[in-house]
Amino acid sequence: MFSPLPLLLAAFSSAVIVGAAPTFPPASVVNDTNIMNYALTLEYIERTFYEQGLEQFCEDDFEAAGFPPWVRGRFVQIRDHEETHVQFLTSQLDALGATPVEPCNYSYPYTDVQSWVALSMTLESVGSGAYMGAGRFISDKDTLVASQSIAQIEARQAGWVASAAKHLQPWDGDFETPLYFSGAFSLAVGFIDACPASNPPIPVTVFPPLSVSNSTPAHGDTIALAYNASVPAGNTTFLAWYSGLSTTFTPIANGTTTVPDALLGTVYAGVVANQSAQTGDATMLTGLAVFNFPFNSSARGNA
Repeated sequence: MFSPLPLLLAAFSSAVIVGAAPTFPPASVVNDTNIMNYALTLEYIERTFYEQGLEQFCEDDFEAAGFPPWVRGRFVQIRDHEETHVQFLTSQLDALGATPVEPCNYSYPYTDVQSWVALSMTLESVGSGAYMGAGRFISDKDTLVASQSIAQIEARQAGWVASAAKHLQPWDGDFETPLYFSGAFSLAVGFIDACPASNPPIPVTVFPPLSVSNSTPAHGDTIALAYNASVPAGNTTFLAWYSGLSTTFTPIANGTTTVPDALLGTVYAGVVANQSAQTGDATMLTGLAVFNFPFNSSARGNA
């Protein structure tokens, strides 16, 4: 069966290239309130994605796409989880006397059930990584525990979609990959058409999008990169590959770079100014792209 995953990963990574991305004034400080609004912004994207897809595709559509009847029922449960996350974050912000962000207008690049399911897998992986990355900035311990509780569910959902629905690997390695504010948001902003001007600021910077020539390459392949970022003349730039708790840097020359070894599962990458261990916005020149390196039950690549 044809897999739409490579096309969906490419669309996911370069979604903001089409049209003008909405602007998001960055928060002047990072605190628990705007972290929750950041999380709520991402939860709205997920909730709307599942609402729209489940309204569009009935049980017969899933069966025609090759899925057993119970698969759609699991996606109904995931939709309900995302709705609960929205309600929880909204109630927490209300309790703090803070203004919750309102939903935006969204669009998604799926065309059928197969591409919708493939996009779901990546959305859940990004959601899990976003909660993990934000955790280091949360000061209130109860809020931290709640955020990591949601992260666990997002990761379980990603693993279920990958293994039970897509018959791919259920995990990426020994560790999940934390995604920091602007990196995670760069993978979500392309689905946002417009937001209410009254929404409070969230702690993100919108970086130029990164487009890649192949989102499912083999180790050692040369891939081409396209982006519109300001790079000082003569500076060497790198593609930073984020996998688990490790970051691998490969130099970029003439708009290309070489895929490093030992990458498995879902991997994120972005253009950076240097090989600094710093993982925040300071070294980022572009948003992130999503890569997939499938592996089988013997942990061998190209499953």
